[in-house]
Amino acid sequence: MSENEGIEQASGQPEEGLSVLKDESQGGPVIRPDTTPAVDREEPAEAGNNGIQPVALSAEEEAEENLLVDTTSPASSSEPESCFSTVPEELPVDPAQTVPVELEPSPLFQYWSQPEIFMPTRSPNLGDLGILGVLAFFGLLAASLLTRSALYFHLFGISTVQKAVTDIHYTLGSEAVLYLFTVGSCLLIFPLVWHKGFFAGLHWNGAIALRMRQRLFGAASICFVIALLNGILLPGPVDTPIDKIFRSPGAAWMLFAFGVTFAPFFEEIVFRGFLLPALCTACDWMHERATGEPARPLDENGHPQWSMPAMAVASLAVSIPFALMHAEQTGHALGPFLLLVCVSLVLCWARLSTRSLAASVLVHASYNFLLFSLMLLGTSGFKHLDKM
Repeated sequence: MSENEGIEQASGQPEEGLSVLKDESQGGPVIRPDTTPAVDREEPAEAGNNGIQPVALSAEEEAEENLLVDTTSPASSSEPESCFSTVPEELPVDPAQTVPVELEPSPLFQYWSQPEIFMPTRSPNLGDLGILGVLAFFGLLAASLLTRSALYFHLFGISTVQKAVTDIHYTLGSEAVLYLFTVGSCLLIFPLVWHKGFFAGLHWNGAIALRMRQRLFGAASICFVIALLNGILLPGPVDTPIDKIFRSPGAAWMLFAFGVTFAPFFEEIVFRGFLLPALCTACDWMHERATGEPARPLDENGHPQWSMPAMAVASLAVSIPFALMHAEQTGHALGPFLLLVCVSLVLCWARLSTRSLAASVLVHASYNFLLFSLMLLGTSGFKHLDKM
C-alpha cells in the first residue's frame, strides 16, 4: 500500500483547501495549499454544537490552519491528545540486575543505641590532683632516702635528724629533691593525659604576666605592706625554726636565692596550678549536679571557665593548706598564719583574674624579694641577724 493510500485511510478523505500534486523527483505526493478562493457556505447546526454556527474562514486563514496539521504523523488521527502528560509505562525489571537492599533492624533498646556525647574535659581536675599526689609521695620517698643516705655518711657533719631539721643544707636539699622529682615526673606523665604540653595544661600564659608585670608587682607591694602591718599588730615568736636556720653561716643568702626562684615556681605549680583549678571545677560540678544547669563551655584556649562562687570558695580552701605548710617554720603563730592566708588570697586572685599561672609566680617571687631585701638592708647584708 502506498503512502497516499495510508493517508487517505487514516483521515477518511482528503481535506478541503489542499491539493495533492505528483512530485516526480521524489516519487511521492506533495501537499500544497490550494490557492483557489474558498466559497462561503452554511452548514446545518448539529446537535453537538448546541446550535452554534461555524465561522467561515478566509482562504489564507484556512490554509494556515491546514499547514499546521501534519498528515504524515500518527498525531493526525481522529482521537485528540490529552492535555495531561501521560505516565510512562514501567519497563520490565531483570531480577538478576536488582541489588537487594538490606534494612537495618531497629535496635532492641533505643536508649542504648543513641550516640554517646562526651563533654570536654575540664583540667586540671581532682583526678589530675590525685596523680600529682601519687607523684609527690614518690618524690617524698626519694627525698627521705637521700636524706637518710646523707646522715649515714655524716654529710656536712650532721648525723641526727634533729640537727638536720635546722641545717640549711638538709632542709633546702630535701625540699629541692621533692620539688624536682615531682615536677620532673609531671613533665613526663601529664602531656600523655592532657594531650597537650604540661605548662599549656596548667595555663602558664607567660606573655600575659609579662604584659601585666607592673600591676602584678603592685599586688606584691600590697602584700609587703600587709606583712609590715602584721609584724607590728600581730608579731610572731622570737626564736622560730626559720630564725635558727637564718643564723647558719651562708644560710640567709641561700634562702634568698631559693625564696625568689625555686620556692615560688614549685609552690605555685602545686597550689595555684593544680589545687586551685581542681577545687574550682569540683565546686562548679557539684552545683551543676544539684541544680541541673549545663556545664560552662571552655574558652578559646580550651581552659575551663568557673563561676564567681566557685573561685571564692576554692581560693579560701587553697589558702588554708598553703599557710599551714609554712606554719612549722613560724612556730604555729597566729599572726604569720593570717598573713600567709591573705598573701595566698592575693596569689589566687592574680591567677584567676589573669588566667595565667605565671602571673601568680611573678607576684609570689616579687613578694619574697621585697621581704628578703628588707632583711638584707636591716641586717647590713645579713651580717647582724640579731636585728631581725
